[in-house]
Amino acid sequence: MRKLGIFFAAALTALLIPLQAHAVTGWRIVGSDNARPLDEGQGLATVTRGGTTTYRYTGTTTIPLDLLVGGWNHVGDPGAAGGWYVEPYQRDDRGAKLYRVQSPTGKWSNYKHALELWEASNNSFSAVSPDVRWMVTGEWGTMDRLLVLPMPGVGATNPAQNLPYASAIRLNHQVRDIQGCDFVTATQLLCASDDPDGTLFGTTKPLLQVDLSAPVGTTDVTGTVTSLGQLPLQSACTGTFEVEGIDYYEPDATLRVIVLSPSICITTDSKTYRFQQ
Repeated sequence: MRKLGIFFAAALTALLIPLQAHAVTGWRIVGSDNARPLDEGQGLATVTRGGTTTYRYTGTTTIPLDLLVGGWNHVGDPGAAGGWYVEPYQRDDRGAKLYRVQSPTGKWSNYKHALELWEASNNSFSAVSPDVRWMVTGEWGTMDRLLVLPMPGVGATNPAQNLPYASAIRLNHQVRDIQGCDFVTATQLLCASDDPDGTLFGTTKPLLQVDLSAPVGTTDVTGTVTSLGQLPLQSACTGTFEVEGIDYYEPDATLRVIVLSPSICITTDSKTYRFQQ
């Protein structure tokens, strides 16, 4: 029996060592939760209203039926601040992007953003600025920018009107396949990259820090990009992982990132990792 106990202890240690080895610079893993791929597989946000905090997730099965019927068949990583909550949607064509917004009172509204001629149709995430006046959103692929729009419901208040482009965060270093960003402060974002190549920062699937030259608004700002290292890639299966959404919750300074497992393990050991500094 004693030998059996030693065996299990060794096995547990073997499982825990890789988890710690994947800690990114400046952040330590403090835990993880299973992530269901269908309703928790795209993104997450923490919403606080009236002293109550709720955890919101998005996935393929969380898309409202009316939006799905209308052609909005992909939801990205949501954002939240000041009791506001916003979900980003996209279509298969080059139609407008859509942002589904819930106010602090619980009212839902849909805002559409007509694409600029140079803008990619992908709508990967929404990140709400701490002052709730602006929203940062992102495109797929290799990019040197993040886009800034007025926060729907706050900076723009008429859902019947186009949600206009306001400015850009001009990145000093290209990024690839950003799945989500969230504000840590008014001048710092953390972003989860699903980069499968690894040539931009020397590693695949990095956690990126973007330090802004000024708070976002109507004027372009510079974003200085730093890779903090590879996000955890742990599974009983081998193959390609997919990094998804990200959330930073200011009151307890907890960062959460979704990582979906390869192959059939996507349903069994996909994780939402929790980090603290």
